[in-house]
Amino acid sequence: MFAVRRTVLFCVKRSLHPCKIAGARARHACIRNLCKRALSAKTLYKGYYSSKHCLRFNSLRLSRSTRACFASAAFSEHLKKNLTAIREAGLYKTERVILSPQDSVIRIRESAVPVINFCANNYLGLSNNTELIAAAKEGLDSHGLGLSSVRFICGTQDIHLQLERKIAEFHDKEDAILFAACFDANAGIFEPLLDQEDAIITDKLNHASIIDGVRLCKASRYLFEHMNMQSLQERLEKANQDGVRNKLIVTDGSFSMDGDIAPLRDIVALSDEYGAKVMIDDCHSTGFLGKTGRGTEEYCGVSVDIITSTLGKALGGATGGYVAASQEIVDTLRQKARPYLFSNALAPSLVTASIRAFDMLMKDTSLRDKLESNTQRFRRRMTENG
Repeated sequence: MFAVRRTVLFCVKRSLHPCKIAGARARHACIRNLCKRALSAKTLYKGYYSSKHCLRFNSLRLSRSTRACFASAAFSEHLKKNLTAIREAGLYKTERVILSPQDSVIRIRESAVPVINFCANNYLGLSNNTELIAAAKEGLDSHGLGLSSVRFICGTQDIHLQLERKIAEFHDKEDAILFAACFDANAGIFEPLLDQEDAIITDKLNHASIIDGVRLCKASRYLFEHMNMQSLQERLEKANQDGVRNKLIVTDGSFSMDGDIAPLRDIVALSDEYGAKVMIDDCHSTGFLGKTGRGTEEYCGVSVDIITSTLGKALGGATGGYVAASQEIVDTLRQKARPYLFSNALAPSLVTASIRAFDMLMKDTSLRDKLESNTQRFRRRMTENG
């Protein structure tokens, strides 16, 4: 500790930045090392480590860059403590390294033998489908690697419009709009459509992207208990009492963590009774839930106002999301949804592969029928084996 004090005092008395005692290449390493030693002792020559993560000195005058370095070191220590807490809570996430294409059987770095994969959202087995790979290559050859632009400047190709029409047709909606991911679609949909005079009535267990999107919106928020229709009705009545202008009920179609399917028939009935719109996130339903894979709407036999979903799960597992809704809603999102306005257009290869995926689903139901058969067989055999 004495060496640390003496080093800083010597540098300041000589009007030297501590880094100048080393070469330029060692500049940051020198300060970082000094800061770490100082912070570990929580004091440095008549100074102290404050609650605001800064070092104050009574008799030393340090340069702005030196003070910034101490602040940076304090911030690093703060992050390290948070990471340690995550590890101690058993919540630290490690990433498995896959050495093969995504499939039901994969090779991973941690295993010398192939392993069965129960983790992916590759519901229809299309992530490594040869037909979709060929379609992606066609997109590269015909439309290039990327657009280097957002959609409204010079990032819209004919294939983007073709895919959006295909999505609207698939969901029986007037139009659709593409996003970089469904997280972006959910994060960007509420703020353009609703303001402080409106209300969002949302299921407590909705996806994180919906939660974040609702936070970004100025509309009043009403939480209802998970899939509890009495709770939903109470929140709708409260919204009416509060005199809100427009009401939007929001729910996941399928809740992926527990496998729950939203009671859309009851939700739609309540929306009709209370004059509300209904939006569903169908990421874990599109392509396989319902007799033709149209999702929760088809499974429950009702129609909703807004569907958000993804190209990154059952439809090939690449990336991209979308909103399918009325023309007015889609047009408003094109004008005001920030994730759409300020994100690059989807890469052509992803677009052409997704067009082919929708063509496959709309041609026949063989893929979802196989999934249903496999699911029933797995459940039966697991039950038989205890």
